[in-house]
Amino acid sequence: MPRLPERKVGIVACSGEELPVGSVTRFAALRVLHELRPGRTVTICLPLFLAGGEGDRAFARFHPTITVDGCDLRCAARGTERYSGAPAASIVVEALVAEHGLPQPEGRRRLDDAGKQAVEVTARRLVQLVDEVLSAERGSGAIAGNAAPLVRPSPPAATCSCGSGVPVTRLVVDEAVVELLALPLIFQQVFEAGRRPDDPATAGELLATVKVYNQVPPGADRSYRDAVLREYAAFCRRQATR
Repeated sequence: MPRLPERKVGIVACSGEELPVGSVTRFAALRVLHELRPGRTVTICLPLFLAGGEGDRAFARFHPTITVDGCDLRCAARGTERYSGAPAASIVVEALVAEHGLPQPEGRRRLDDAGKQAVEVTARRLVQLVDEVLSAERGSGAIAGNAAPLVRPSPPAATCSCGSGVPVTRLVVDEAVVELLALPLIFQQVFEAGRRPDDPATAGELLATVKVYNQVPPGADRSYRDAVLREYAAFCRRQATR
């Protein structure tokens, strides 16, 4: 059996330094990463992400993400949705501060007591959302279970922020070239489970798992299913010659 990359939650924190609430987002994200949910979370560099960092964007498309913004501009949430799909959940620190009746944080590199309180409140909310997202992932019913799934990787094969590669495969769907994540591991799993391309159930099973890790446009299920099934048939032919 192939070793599947573990599903983690990517935390995309606001990079704004002109407001104390921007610092709150980063301190809270680091607290979750290093103390509260180590090994289950990864931080994504927002400036690199927005500048076109392929590894960070691939990670955010492959793994669920939670964005943490300081203010209502929601730069992290908007950037994640634009380049990698809608985040699984979003937090706005200013809203949390108001919800808990906390004073407005002051300071930037060194937060005051109100800022430290805001960090703790934000970190606790993050932990709650991380646990909820991972619990939902375990119950998603994908072939891979709680692990992320791999077709013939075509360059570039992006590398995610947690250090494990996330292969990107280009397929032609309705005369358009689309990028799909994780096809090779998905195919390997389905193949080792004994699913054959001519089995009527295989196409639906493949599509269901592909949709866990990729966005399929509304109304395009049949086109994506047929394209993925064709690629899987080619994968099986290659396996037979080894």
